[in-house]
Amino acid sequence: MGTELVNEPALWELARGGDSGAFAMVYDRHRDRVFGQALRLMRSSHDAEDVTAMVFLELWRRRKTVTLVNETLIGWLLVTTNNVSHNFVRSVRRYKAVIDRIPPAEPDGTHDFDRVDEEIDSARRGRSVGSAFAQLSANDQNIITLCVLEEFSLAEAAVALRIPVGTVKSRLSRAKQRLSALTTHEVERTAIASGGAK
Repeated sequence: MGTELVNEPALWELARGGDSGAFAMVYDRHRDRVFGQALRLMRSSHDAEDVTAMVFLELWRRRKTVTLVNETLIGWLLVTTNNVSHNFVRSVRRYKAVIDRIPPAEPDGTHDFDRVDEEIDSARRGRSVGSAFAQLSANDQNIITLCVLEEFSLAEAAVALRIPVGTVKSRLSRAKQRLSALTTHEVERTAIASGGAK
């Protein structure tokens, strides 16, 4: 039976009770959308896979307290994806800061790890217009994810985020303004960088 034909609230009740088969069906149903959101934030399919795994691990760990909004888990999953992505990026930065404190070994011509690190950092720093979203705060990302990308109503987003509808409305307005400003900045920065590269 296709997962799209299964009643999600009933399926989630089974999963909450410890039914691993039901949880696997929840995973199958929502995995692609969680991965897509993680990829939007991480810009690396490998990192997005890691984030996706952590989100579903968190869903399993907290299954007794997670509730559905509008008879689906997608709101909770996407907000959790945003949070896990932020934590993942912070962890990578902390790890890199520790590594950067280690004195470099004398070059022997066999490995050039510093150059590889610089290339990776440069690739991550190079932002496109689409990456403006990744620069938003977690609150802004959550609001944009639910109200714009997933087209939740203000009331549904309020339930998912556990805040008043009025707060959702004001946060959404501010988040859209910030996203617009960041997008404009990225377009200008990309144009300047392209001009300087010639």
